[in-house]
Amino acid sequence: MSLFTVIEKPTVDLTPRAVDKVKEIINQQGQDGAGLRIYIQGGGCSGFKYGMQLDTEPAPDDEVLDFDGLRVYVDSMSMPYLEGASVDYVEDALLGQGFKVENPNAASSCGCGQSFKAG
Repeated sequence: MSLFTVIEKPTVDLTPRAVDKVKEIINQQGQDGAGLRIYIQGGGCSGFKYGMQLDTEPAPDDEVLDFDGLRVYVDSMSMPYLEGASVDYVEDALLGQGFKVENPNAASSCGCGQSFKAG
């Protein structure tokens, strides 16, 4: 019996490029079975910032999403800020490489794409 429910219609989307990159990182770090935790925390140049880390288990209040076998965990406090957001992995000559969040809930965003002001 599973301790969590996988959401069939995710409220946060990951592009195939982002999913592939997270799987690559998990493999490089030897953390088989890990998933990606996406969360919001105070700070950053716009008031809130996005956080991402590998995690092995969901917390009791997490929404668990599945993207081609990659589990993504989003806690209940972060979910309202992330609903409808899309996460991509980008490689940019000026900004470098990394995960970028496109968030319809952001009233404004920092140029780096890592922080936002809630609307």
